[in-house]
Amino acid sequence: MADLLIRGGTVVDGTGAPGMRADVRVQGDAIAEIGPDLPHRGERIFDASGCVVTPGFIESHTHYDGTMWWQPDLDPLPGYGVTTSIMGNCGFSVAPVSDDAAARMEMVKIFSFFEDIPSAPFVTSLKWDWKTWSEYKQSMVRNVKASANIATFVGHIALRLAAMGMQAWERAATPREIARMANLLDDALQAGALGLSSNLSDHDGDDRAVPSLLADDAEFAALIAVLERYPGTSLQVIVDTFMRKTAPQATDRIARLCEGRAIRVQWAGVPTLQFQKDIQGPMLEQHERFKREGRDFWTGFTHVSPTYTLSVNHSLIFAQSNDYVWHEVVLAKTEAEKLALLRDPEWRARARHSWDVEAWRHSPMARPDDLHLLNSDNGTGPVKLSVAAYAKQLGVHPSDAMADWLIANGLQSTVHLAPFAIDEETVVRLLKDPYTVGNISDAGAHGQMLCGGGENVLLFTHYVQDTGALTVEEAVHVQTGKLARHFSLHDRGELKVGKRADITVFSLDEVRHREMKKVFDVPDGKGGHTWRWTRDAAPVRLTLVNGTPTFDEGRFTQAFPGRVIGPVAEPA
Repeated sequence: MADLLIRGGTVVDGTGAPGMRADVRVQGDAIAEIGPDLPHRGERIFDASGCVVTPGFIESHTHYDGTMWWQPDLDPLPGYGVTTSIMGNCGFSVAPVSDDAAARMEMVKIFSFFEDIPSAPFVTSLKWDWKTWSEYKQSMVRNVKASANIATFVGHIALRLAAMGMQAWERAATPREIARMANLLDDALQAGALGLSSNLSDHDGDDRAVPSLLADDAEFAALIAVLERYPGTSLQVIVDTFMRKTAPQATDRIARLCEGRAIRVQWAGVPTLQFQKDIQGPMLEQHERFKREGRDFWTGFTHVSPTYTLSVNHSLIFAQSNDYVWHEVVLAKTEAEKLALLRDPEWRARARHSWDVEAWRHSPMARPDDLHLLNSDNGTGPVKLSVAAYAKQLGVHPSDAMADWLIANGLQSTVHLAPFAIDEETVVRLLKDPYTVGNISDAGAHGQMLCGGGENVLLFTHYVQDTGALTVEEAVHVQTGKLARHFSLHDRGELKVGKRADITVFSLDEVRHREMKKVFDVPDGKGGHTWRWTRDAAPVRLTLVNGTPTFDEGRFTQAFPGRVIGPVAEPA
């Protein structure tokens, strides 16, 4: 950490106010002075001429909970100006944990399946020297040195497994178990957790509803009552807008349970893809109704179509598409077993039926024209050809064609789904709405799919520069001051004297949405490494976390100044 004078840039302070020409002085980990032509006092001068100077960007929805232990640089976030990462989303957190080793391992399996994160480093790289969330926080402070600040929810699924063991998958909780969950949540909130995240959406690879979907109203009511005792915390609920499309009913349930409660809710949220139009209208009406009723309800949404990369090594796409036949290949433990299935006539017949009948009609299996053979492991090819076109060449069913291509090109090869058509009018409407949570990306999850990292730059490259739908000030506000307010991170998120020196400097002419690239740096638990997707830096000119540069002069600085942070009381 060294004092710094950021000179000559356009300061966009994160509030949405117009930018102004000013200098920013950083002393230690705080902003000391903002104004035109500040005198030099011997500190390093950073020339921001032609650049925008903003608060550091907040990633509002990530899954680095395990990854940060073996990848503390949080690549590629430093090169995209990110200074804070929100974790513990979707009901998934690594604390609290059960005394039962089998139940404890369930959280690893859940992360591994739903977030496509390898289980081996999850087991070996994390210290696992905690039972409660407060003990987990202490372990993070001792052991995790990350490139960005870490703020995290406590997951409802983790609470259930800690209180109920394996029975969390089977039934509603007893009053005694609910009381145990409430005590564990109280421990977490007292220690600085952002709040409670829950999941009313997902089913696992065996088509089991995740444990939080088995929670009855009494359980939710007890946990909401705990949250209400901690102003500044929030309830995040993930609802199903994609698979079974139960989101409108689930959202109404949460609204009913929170009736009359002084509690902030982030419900995720209003769908923004064209195929979701059937539920988009009702959910937009829910959003407007909550505002009319004066509720502290914030609507989550995505500004980018999710990335879909099909892999037979580590992928939830088949199961989440209701194609449990192809998911059998993912579950097979060895390459020999996977190849045997792909070649087996009986399996192929079931796979064809699954593609044609069982898979959701909006799933990749139902869209072979949009499935592209792009990433061959051994170069056999063909590449840059759709599965449908390849099937036509071979005169076979698309499922058989994809199986043949994987056999020929190697099982590390991947097949890529073209982006879903996005409803940009709704995206812009939500970006501008004061009660929404944007910049939801899933960064850190789905390493072999590429979700999230670097998607924040689209707010500038596409929505500011290409379409003009946003001003620079609006795009900055969406991922800084607005999110800091939502998560009660009141000591950062705006460029104001006394706030933490989380700062990003970038040139609109330089930042780009970079293509995905493959890197082999994920521990495989066998002494070697497997691969993940990432992308090159945007790049920003400077990323400053608590006064320390993490991205400077076009590269990651190897600094890890991130802190474990939580809700901060709003200044009077």
